[in-house]
Amino acid sequence: MTARIRVLVVDDSAFVRKAVKRMLGTADDIEVVGFAADGEEGLVKARDLQPDVVTLDIKMPRLGGLETLERLMAEQPVPVLLMSTLTQEGAEVTLRGLELGAMDFVDKSSVQPMSMLSLAEELVAKVRALGRARVRARPRPARPSAEGAAAVPAECVVIAASTGGPTALQTVIAGLPAGFPAAVLLVQHIPRGFTRSLAERLDARSAVPVREAGDGDVVGPGKVLVAPAGIHSRLVRRRGRVEVALDEEPRDALHRPSADVLMASAAEVYGPLAVGVVLTGMGSDGTEGLRAIRDKGGLTLAESEETSVIYGMPKAAIEAGVVHRAIPLDQVAGEILAAV
Repeated sequence: MTARIRVLVVDDSAFVRKAVKRMLGTADDIEVVGFAADGEEGLVKARDLQPDVVTLDIKMPRLGGLETLERLMAEQPVPVLLMSTLTQEGAEVTLRGLELGAMDFVDKSSVQPMSMLSLAEELVAKVRALGRARVRARPRPARPSAEGAAAVPAECVVIAASTGGPTALQTVIAGLPAGFPAAVLLVQHIPRGFTRSLAERLDARSAVPVREAGDGDVVGPGKVLVAPAGIHSRLVRRRGRVEVALDEEPRDALHRPSADVLMASAAEVYGPLAVGVVLTGMGSDGTEGLRAIRDKGGLTLAESEETSVIYGMPKAAIEAGVVHRAIPLDQVAGEILAAV
């Protein structure tokens, strides 16, 4: 039998510690091996217990979550799942935690009796994914090269990511030069209220301007638009230009925004001048979108297993036969620049 995933729960709330143990206890392949009430105790327990995954509260006495995370990544790298709050302040702190090495997060405010069932499913799924993940140093973007450039320069690039995505996106976007000659659109599976903060953080670390997309925004070269969370983004051609259209449909899509929806619209608008890229993440969103781009003659790329935090989305696309090339994360920016 496969060994169970050993979890250390670090949280200053006794109620949350018990609730997390109860929720993870619904899974036969997960075992809570220890608890800590603050960051200092968490570091000691992590050294002693050698867990496979750590759930980490952000706000704690003595040693806060971000300080704990920073020391944990330096002293004993391990997959970390942040316990966050879905507020504007929480979004900023959570994204900082992802930059420091955490792999994913769940909404701590959902740890309530009435909502515990749905949270339990999410918590178990994310712990399982992180239990199979590998902690890696953040790669530096490779120097862009024109080698292997497409015969017809692409005009639009759509990049999709989920778990591990914020850090991966930062690596890719930081590798694009000012004056990048194509439009770039990003889909990151993340809760409402987080995409604006994500865009601001990417913008501060990139040579190309990055901002959250709005309905009717003009799509053009030299800027990056982040699809807002909680609604689908499509590209439409209106009045001789390409614009973003925000849409509630399809309502039954697993993710909103959906990479499949945005990529399919890019394929319709740009045809062979579209590029689709799928990075790290759970699930299979992006597979059908890449299929649409490839069927129109566009270029499709996926992050290779060697650098993926979670090799779910890239693997699904590769196994479906819709990816032209699988490449390490540090080469994605160079491949994109070569295509445009």
